[in-house]
Parts: sequence; C-alpha cells; structure tokens
Amino acid sequence: MPVLELHDLRKSYRTPSGETQRVIDISRFEIGAGEQVALRGTSGSGKTTLLNLIAGILTPDGGTIRVGDEDLTALSEGARDRVRARRIGYIFQTFNLLQGYTALENVALGMMFGAGADADFARKLLERVGLGERMDYRPRELSVGQQQRVAVARALANRPQLVLADEPTGNLDPRHAAEALELIRSACREQQAALLLVSHDPAVLGAFDRVEDLEQLNRARGPVAEGSA
Repeated sequence: MPVLELHDLRKSYRTPSGETQRVIDISRFEIGAGEQVALRGTSGSGKTTLLNLIAGILTPDGGTIRVGDEDLTALSEGARDRVRARRIGYIFQTFNLLQGYTALENVALGMMFGAGADADFARKLLERVGLGERMDYRPRELSVGQQQRVAVARALANRPQLVLADEPTGNLDPRHAAEALELIRSACREQQAALLLVSHDPAVLGAFDRVEDLEQLNRARGPVAEGSA
C-alpha cells in the first residue's frame, strides 16, 4: 500500500481581482513506503499549498488524499489533526520552533499530539542530529543550522510514516545545506519514513533518484471557469 496517494486533487484561491485561480490540479500522485521523492517548483507554483493539503492543514476543493489507510478528505478538522500527529512529520522552511522552550522541550511537545511525550526518545533524536550537548538551549541560542536540526528531530518524534519538508535548505549556505539534506534523508531511512521534499535548488534536486515537477503534475493552472472550481 502506498504511504501517500493523491487522486484528482484540486485547490483554488480567490485573487484580489475576484477571479478564482487554480493552484493545484493533480490527477494522480503516489509515494511508496520508505521512498524519497523531491518535488521541483518555482516560487508561487503551489509547493507549500500542496504540502499543507497533504498534511491536512488545508482542505481541497475536490479529490482525495490518502495517507496510509486514512482518507484525509473524509475527516473532520480534529480527525485530520490526529492523523497528522500520528502519521506525518513536517519540516517547515521557517522551522516554527517555540522560542520560549528548549530544544528538548520543542521535540517533546511535538510528541504530545501523538502517543505522548517520551523524553528518552526525544533525547535520542537530538543526539542523532548532533545536538546532544545543546538539548537545554533555546532556539535563539542556536545557529540557523542547529535550529533546523531541532526541527528535523521534532518531525521524526512520533515515528511518522511520511515526512514533508518545505524548502528545508533554503536558509542555509551550500555546505550546511548539503549536510542538512543528508541528515534529513538518512534520518528518514533509519526510521523507514517516506520523504516528500520540495525545493527549487538544483543541488538539492540532483541528490534524488526520483524528481517530480509540480507544474507538470498540475493538469491546469490559471483562472477557473465559473462553476468548475
């Protein structure tokens, strides 16, 4: 069974001029268990919108999103939140760490929405990403690269089936970007989690065997005819 299946997925937004602009229109897309896929997309192509749809943060206009055996489009907002907590890890471009909490607390708090906090596992994850000596540091006391490592550990905290990564190297210089990419990929392999990573960086995309282009996946983009949204 694929970890992720999208069928006839559509999402549109209303523009300031009053038009309905279709951003996502994907006929079919799948990721297998443990598979690592990079998704290419330029700025404004809908990459973050797609990830937020898969994570259940946004709801589509039509189509289905299956994560494992769960159809997110058939669930309430609360139920989608529970599926995300159990099955999906999300590495945001801006990290979204809680500034008033330590690295360890950020990872442990991420577990509270799943099976519950496991301090020992949180420590092991931080040691795995090279922050064993900085567990008690708050985000402002860490470098950008170290903050991202906390975000990686938090994304893996609930042993997800699927990890989503939104431009995870966008704030890093080339050397640290390469290190961060290898960290994300190796950590996902160790936990047997599938990975969907979006980027426009050729160096990042070149590291993946499977690279999809969002604009090619999208059947149609642009203004939507009245009644077809």
